[in-house]
Amino acid sequence: MTSLSPVPFSETLAARLATPPAEGIRLYWLGQAGFVIATTRYRIVIDPYLSDSLAEKYQGKRFEHDRLMAVPIQPSEIGPVDLVLVTHHHTDHMDQQTLMPIAAANPDCRFLVPRAAIEAAKERIGVGPERLIAVDAGERIEPLPGLAVTAIRAAHETLERSEEGWHKFLGYVVESDGIRLYHSGDTIPFEGLVDELAPFKADLALLPVNGRRPELTQAGIAGNLTLDEACVLSDRIGAADMIAHHYGMFAFNTEDPSTIDAKSAAADCRARLHRAKLSVEYRLSK
Repeated sequence: MTSLSPVPFSETLAARLATPPAEGIRLYWLGQAGFVIATTRYRIVIDPYLSDSLAEKYQGKRFEHDRLMAVPIQPSEIGPVDLVLVTHHHTDHMDQQTLMPIAAANPDCRFLVPRAAIEAAKERIGVGPERLIAVDAGERIEPLPGLAVTAIRAAHETLERSEEGWHKFLGYVVESDGIRLYHSGDTIPFEGLVDELAPFKADLALLPVNGRRPELTQAGIAGNLTLDEACVLSDRIGAADMIAHHYGMFAFNTEDPSTIDAKSAAADCRARLHRAKLSVEYRLSK
C-alpha cells in the first residue's frame, strides 16, 4: 500500500531539488504535462516544457500559445538528470528550447523517446544516437539499473502509427523502489487501454484533464481526457492516487482549477484526486 502526501515548499524549485535524495519517490510539477521524478538513486524528467517557444511559433495566429504560468525552473537548473522521458513529438512535450539545455548540462543523461519520433528527437535534443533510447508500445526496458519503463499506447484523440507501424503517442509506466506510476502522455479513453494497464497495478496515475472541444479538433489541436474520464480511468486501473495535470498553460486549452478542486473536495473520484501545483513536493512511499 502506498501513500501520497503533498508537501508545499517556499524555496525555489532549484533549491528544493538541491536537497539530498529521500526514501520513496518525490514528484514536482513543471507545468503542462511535465514532471521531475526523484527516486532514491535517480532523477527523471518527463515531458518538460520550460520555454516560450510555442508563443513565438503561434504569435498572431487564431490560437496564440502565450504561457499563463511562469517557467518554474530553467532547464539547466534541473540537474543532475539521469533520464528524460518524452511521450510524443508535440512541442509542449518535445521542446527543443528545453531539451537541448538539459542535454548540454547533463552529458551522461539519456533520452527515451517514441521510435516513431526518433528523427524529430535527434533534431530537437541535439545528441548522438548513443544517448537516445527508442521504444514502441508494449516494450519494457531497464534504462538504468533498478528502474523499469514500459511503453503504453496512447490516443491523442486517435491511435496513430507511423508508416513503419510504430505508435506516435505513448504513455509510460515507471517502476522503481517497489512503486509504479503511470504517466499517460496525451490520451483519451480507448478500447484496450484499461486491459493494458490493469496488470501493472499502478500506485499513482498522472493524467491530463484539459478535455477536448470540436473547434480545437477542427483546428488540428488534439484533446485529452476530461476530468471525469481521468477519474474513471484511474479507478479502473486500480490507482490509489491521481494527479490531474495538463491545465493552466494556454488559455484556449485548459481546465478550471476550481473544478478540479471541487471534485477533489467532494471525494467524487474513487482515487484520491490531487491537482498538480507548483511549489509542492508530492511524496509517494510504501
